[in-house]
Amino acid sequence: MRLRLTGLMAVAAAALSITAADAQMRPPAALSNQIVDVPEKPGYVPSPGEEQLDPQLRRQPVFFRNNEPPGTIIIHTNERFLYLVLGPSSALRYGIGVGREGFQWSGLQKVSRKAEWPDWTPPPEMIQRQPYLPRFMAGGPGNPMGAAALYLGQTVYRIHGTNMPDTIGMAVSSGCFRLVNADVQDLYNRVPVGTKVVIRQAPEL
Repeated sequence: MRLRLTGLMAVAAAALSITAADAQMRPPAALSNQIVDVPEKPGYVPSPGEEQLDPQLRRQPVFFRNNEPPGTIIIHTNERFLYLVLGPSSALRYGIGVGREGFQWSGLQKVSRKAEWPDWTPPPEMIQRQPYLPRFMAGGPGNPMGAAALYLGQTVYRIHGTNMPDTIGMAVSSGCFRLVNADVQDLYNRVPVGTKVVIRQAPEL
């Protein structure tokens, strides 16, 4: 009887562990409603306190079922998470900001180039919406591109840092994916040029 009870307790513990891991993948509450038009702040330098994210959005290892080889980047736009695949059931998860409504997209790309403290040249469409923006801005702490950028194929989109850490977890960009500077530096150091990037607007069931 004692052996049977011990076995049942082990099964229950394993089920609880899987449930907790699955729950860890769920996005923070009400993120789907955080779609706002936030103007860029070129020249603004956030304080260290502003760069501290909500616990759910902080970089952390998580349970993550997938069929991609280790080193692949998978972005779930609706979850506001970027996953760096570690194995068939694990990944390093980063909280991100994504494109606002009308600027979200999906597809398969590769990291075509990497740059630290990149310069910023706002595209004409962004300048049309925000005429006050500079036409060019050199890289640095107040640059909206942040500490690093991973360029996605031949597109105009990037995975990059930000000088507006309060926008992580929101849909505010023009299609790029933004991380706090500490996270984009971490990702930059982990992935080489040529890394496969999978962008999904909805998670697989």
